[in-house]
Amino acid sequence: MPDQSVPAVPPTPPVPLSALLAREDLALRLIAGPQDTDTVIHWAHTSEMADPYPYLLGGELLLTAGVHIPDAAGSDGGAPGRAKSRLGEYFDDYVSRIVAAGGAALGFGVAPVHDTVPRALVAACDTYELPLVEVPPRTTFSAVARAVWQLMAQARHAELRRVSEAQQSLATAASRPDPVPAVLRQLAQRVGGWAVLYGPEGTELATAGRKPGDTASTALNELAGVVRPGPTSPGPVAPTGPAAPTGTGAGAETRAGTDRTAPPPTTGCPVPPAASTTRPAPSRSPSPSSSPSPSSASDTLAGTHLAAYALGSGQGFVLGVAAPRRDPGDHTIVSVAAVLLSLLTGEHHSGAGAARSSALVRLLLGAAPEAVAPLLGAERWVVVHARPDTLAPDAMAASALGTALGSPLVDLAQDVVRVLVPAGRETTPQPGWTFGVSAPVDPREWALADTQAARALARARATRAPLVHHAARPALADLVPAEDAVSHARALLAPVAGTPALTETLRTWLSLHGSWDRTAVALSVHRNTVRQRVARCAALLAADLDDPDVRMELWFALRQHQPARQDR
Repeated sequence: MPDQSVPAVPPTPPVPLSALLAREDLALRLIAGPQDTDTVIHWAHTSEMADPYPYLLGGELLLTAGVHIPDAAGSDGGAPGRAKSRLGEYFDDYVSRIVAAGGAALGFGVAPVHDTVPRALVAACDTYELPLVEVPPRTTFSAVARAVWQLMAQARHAELRRVSEAQQSLATAASRPDPVPAVLRQLAQRVGGWAVLYGPEGTELATAGRKPGDTASTALNELAGVVRPGPTSPGPVAPTGPAAPTGTGAGAETRAGTDRTAPPPTTGCPVPPAASTTRPAPSRSPSPSSSPSPSSASDTLAGTHLAAYALGSGQGFVLGVAAPRRDPGDHTIVSVAAVLLSLLTGEHHSGAGAARSSALVRLLLGAAPEAVAPLLGAERWVVVHARPDTLAPDAMAASALGTALGSPLVDLAQDVVRVLVPAGRETTPQPGWTFGVSAPVDPREWALADTQAARALARARATRAPLVHHAARPALADLVPAEDAVSHARALLAPVAGTPALTETLRTWLSLHGSWDRTAVALSVHRNTVRQRVARCAALLAADLDDPDVRMELWFALRQHQPARQDR
């Protein structure tokens, strides 16, 4: 799956220098450096330092009025040869330091310090291929910075709208009868490239879009092998993130350092860009267990950006994408597609969905629970009743809770979520939820476990505990034969057995040591209602409920009394 550290929305995209030059209100003019339109600006920064290197992060349009230029180098018109030499050396050092810090362009303001842009500065910018922009006297640096931020805001709005539309189209595609091909088609269309789903054996299961050349296709297949989990797939020595280049062979082109469209460093002092544009094939560990495979990897080959994402957890499916660009918005779109395909391929690969459907059909056709339990993959189970601390649960919250507990067997009721969990999985508290957990039972006792979980949840809510387990330890009651215990309970509780509200109120009241308030919370009724019901029980049973012996006997009987199961 994609790296979780990547933000859910794309960051502010950079601004093309050409867009800034096109603003007629600024009247900027490119007078040196590359004349292409590939240069992008991440922000504007004003500095009059002779060495701006320590103050740059990379990607800036550095604005200066030339205050830092020494007097001896202040004018090159008619200056002696020695002064010209010093002038050339000064600007050569100045421009080289800007380039080393990752500066994107230099803006020189004409007037009031200098009437023209020094010719030696123009020559230095041409030498180091740093775009040099002339800022006319009537244009302030603040106006340039404001224009940069305005263009950024426009670009971000357009990018967010593009990503939002792509997310909606991918979600719609996932609900089609052919969800996997539909998602791949939408993904290929949105990124303007090729999308492919590789199976666990490395075969192409489905593709969409325009396939790149054989070299790029082979490189993408190699990336898929790098991220694919499993005993037969090689893994790199160190995991790589979604934007970290991993290399796919000789001639692979890196975007780090030499590519002006790469994002600038965000922390620490800027480091001069690397000079190398090629690197060897990725190193691979002989044993997958010695180093975990990354969830994603990316590379650039002959102008085609390649990315591979491992889908699911250890299932072997990989999403591959080849596109002409790799913008933050494109990464977000691919991440959404990867999540959707993880759900689709995970259900298909594991067969869990088919097994659950088969178990349900058999139950509806009259099969016993113990007969269908093997289809669900466990012999013993616990039932969890969960209630949110604030709003009533919805389908999304119930599904997320089932995922957190490690079980897809979820039932959403009006105010409670019930989850059937294999007994081998530990149930731990979850923020915002209150849990009641039954004792481990066989499938034949699922109904009993459901009752146990409901009572444990009521006790948890009454005691404000995040989780309460049903107490299933041996007790003195186990010394009494089961038939005798049930017969005694039936006779003792006969006057109230026909009214489930009375028996459940009496049971809860006794379990909470006669607390009116906590019983009211557990049953979600008013405390006066609890008092009335308990008084009614005392009258019908002709018993003194203040007598501890009476309470003990009633508690013993209530433990044996199992009311008819009701739909919740």
